[in-house]
Amino acid sequence: MTNDNHQLPNKPLVIGIVAGEVSGDSLGADFMQQMNNLRDDIIWVGVGGSKMQAQGLHSIFPLARLAVMGLVEVLSQLPDLLKARRELLAAFQVAHIDWFVGIDAPDFNLRVAKKLKPKGVFCVQYVSPSIWAWRESRIHGIKAATDLVLCLFPFELPVYERHNHPAICVGHPLLRTLNQDLVDTPTNQLRSELVWHNDGLQQFFIERFDDVSQLICVMPGSRRGEITAILPLMLDGIQKLLLVDPKLCFIIPTVDQNHQYIVQDVIDQRSEQLRAAIVVVYDESQPAFSQQAMAASDIIMLASGTATLEAMLLERPMVVIYQLNQLTYQIAKRLVKVPYVALPNILAGRTIVTELIQEQASGENICRTVTKLLQPRAYAEQLQALLETKQTLQQQSNHEPANSVIAQWFAQGNR
Repeated sequence: MTNDNHQLPNKPLVIGIVAGEVSGDSLGADFMQQMNNLRDDIIWVGVGGSKMQAQGLHSIFPLARLAVMGLVEVLSQLPDLLKARRELLAAFQVAHIDWFVGIDAPDFNLRVAKKLKPKGVFCVQYVSPSIWAWRESRIHGIKAATDLVLCLFPFELPVYERHNHPAICVGHPLLRTLNQDLVDTPTNQLRSELVWHNDGLQQFFIERFDDVSQLICVMPGSRRGEITAILPLMLDGIQKLLLVDPKLCFIIPTVDQNHQYIVQDVIDQRSEQLRAAIVVVYDESQPAFSQQAMAASDIIMLASGTATLEAMLLERPMVVIYQLNQLTYQIAKRLVKVPYVALPNILAGRTIVTELIQEQASGENICRTVTKLLQPRAYAEQLQALLETKQTLQQQSNHEPANSVIAQWFAQGNR
C-alpha cells in the first residue's frame, strides 16, 4: 500500500507505458499489476504484449513493431520506428498522460521520454542502460530524459549517485518469480520428478539411473551464434571429462524445438561415447523447464548471461564458458570497465565463479575446472560464496517498483 502521505490524486491517473521487447512484457505487466492493486481507475496507454494487455493496456500497435534487433535490422526499419514514435507521442498527447514508464529498450524509450519530460510528464526508465559497464557519458542523456531510473541490480546505483540522479534498485524479477520449491526440494527428488514427467529423459535414464556419478546441466546460450561458437568448446571439455569419469551424464535444456535441432546437429558430429552421455531436451508443457533441469543437476556449465543469475538463485555451483568473435572481444575489452562477465562475480565484486573466456575456453581447461569443482571442498566453497552473494542481493533489492515510482513522484512535489 502507499504511505498515508502519498495519496494519489482523486482524478484517474493516466500512465503511458512502452515495452520495446518481449522480455519487457513481463516486467511491464508486473508493474501494472502493482499499480492496479493500489487503485482501480488507472488509464493505461502505450505498447505492450499479451501480459500487459491482460492488465488493462490497449496496445496502440503490436509490440513486435518495436522489437527490432541488430544494427542492420534497425537501419532498415528506421523509417517505421520513427513513425511509431510519432504515433505514440500523438496518442500520449491526446490522452494527457501524467507518467511515462519505458520498460527496457533504452534506445527507443529514452528518445520518447526526452520529448515528454519538458512537457511536465513524469518519466521513468525501468531497467538501467548499461552505463555502469561502459559509456558512462550517456548519464547526461538519461538525466535529460528521466525523473527516475529503476535498476535491477545494486551495482548499477553508484553511477547515478555520482551524477546525483534518482535511481532505486527494485531487484531482478527472478528474485520474485523463481519457484522456491526448486531450492528447497532435495536434488534427487527434483531429478526423479524431472525424469518422470519427460519421455525423452525417461528413455535416456531408463538403463543408467543407478549408474550416474554426477548430472551436469549444459547451457550453451539461446542464440544460434552462441550455440555454434560455445557448444563445440563445451563438447571438447565433455569428451575429456568422460575419460576421467565415464559415468558422468549431461543434460542440455533448450528454449524451443528449433534450438533442440541446432544443438543436436552439433552433437551428432561427435563420437558415439559423447553422444550417449548427453540428452538434449525441450519440454513445451513446462515454461520453467530449464530452471528445473538446472535445479536437478549437480553443477552447471553455461554461457554468460541471465542463466548465471538463475544458477546462483537456484544455489547451483557453475563454470562459465564464453567466446566472442575476436574483433568484437577486443573492442569490448577496451570499452567495458567491468572485469567480469558472470553476474555472480559482478555482484560479489570478486571471482567466485570460474570464467573461461576466449582462448581460456579450451577442452582441457573446461575438463580441469569442472573436475576440480566436483571435488567436495571446492564445491562447498563456491556454494557458500553463491549463498552469501544471493542473500546480499535479496537484502539490497527490497523496493517495489510501483511504490518506488509513487514515492519519487511525490518527492518531486507532485500532488
